[in-house]
Amino acid sequence: MALLLALATPAAHADQPLPVILVFGDSLSAGYGIHVEQGWVSLLARKISQLGYGFKVINASVSGETTAGGLGRLPHALDVQQPRILMLELGANDGLRSLPLDSTRANLDKMIALARSRGIAVLLLGMRMPPNYGERYTSGFQNMYSELAQAHKLVLVPFLLDQVALDPALMQADGLHPNERGQPLLLDNVWPKLEPLLRAAAHPAGAASGTR
Repeated sequence: MALLLALATPAAHADQPLPVILVFGDSLSAGYGIHVEQGWVSLLARKISQLGYGFKVINASVSGETTAGGLGRLPHALDVQQPRILMLELGANDGLRSLPLDSTRANLDKMIALARSRGIAVLLLGMRMPPNYGERYTSGFQNMYSELAQAHKLVLVPFLLDQVALDPALMQADGLHPNERGQPLLLDNVWPKLEPLLRAAAHPAGAASGTR
């Protein structure tokens, strides 16, 4: 089931809707196993509101989503939400299913290109696979995100679960999803990369180009 929520939306004039940040991911962004308001996306929305940034956060993440599923959903999501910024957090479920990296990369590449063709700034949230998937696959999977970011000149969060994934105290019993204690750290990983885009997004041309 899709999680489609408008979070922490300040009041806006009817003729001046707030620009949208669209979070487009899987269970890591949908708040799997925790209350939605404890998830990093909800924490992000509150932080944006508290700091006075004039953005509305829409969470269109789907638990279990693959890059193929995301590619199928994205055109409609962009049509409906018309975001200024797209936070793309997909690929983990492809990796856990050992799907071919070429296909995963191609799907991500198409999603990025689609957003960029509409002048939308893209923040790519990278993932990593556990070492038991083998060195060739895990290194290829990790490098895929940095290569896409370089090719499209995107802002990249190298690993969304940095400082979280290997700490059992911050993870749920399944070992795959952060618990409520880990969620603020996910936001900490995202925020330094997102905040410059929030400033640049006041000028659409600058937001579309992005910076590293």
